[in-house]
Amino acid sequence: MDHGIETTFDSIESAHEFLGLLTAAVIDAKRDIEADVQRESGSKFPRRLEALRLALYNVEKLEFHVNKSHRILNDLRSLRRLLFEERSAGTLTVQPESAAMTRTEILPPPVISPPQPQMSRYNAGLPARLA
Repeated sequence: MDHGIETTFDSIESAHEFLGLLTAAVIDAKRDIEADVQRESGSKFPRRLEALRLALYNVEKLEFHVNKSHRILNDLRSLRRLLFEERSAGTLTVQPESAAMTRTEILPPPVISPPQPQMSRYNAGLPARLA
């Protein structure tokens, strides 16, 4: 496998750029399908209209997921910049408390407590072991 060839997803920035182009293509396709739905709304072929509506629904789902992926990549870029101090030195840097602390400390992941059982009107009066 040749690692010298650059692909679309070699970096977060290139993937972000690709999703921007994909978003524009999806918006164009959605606009075209919406025009087709409008044109076919008075047609004698209801199955064609139903197929266009199904295509529009799927394109709208795709648009939603592409936009969500675009936002996730934005978050990843921000986190990477924060972690590797790519942002300007004065905005988010924390000075060490003592001269002995020279390396960055890695914080443990947050503790997530298990979900608590939901109380409903059916188990509100029961002891916890029976609820």
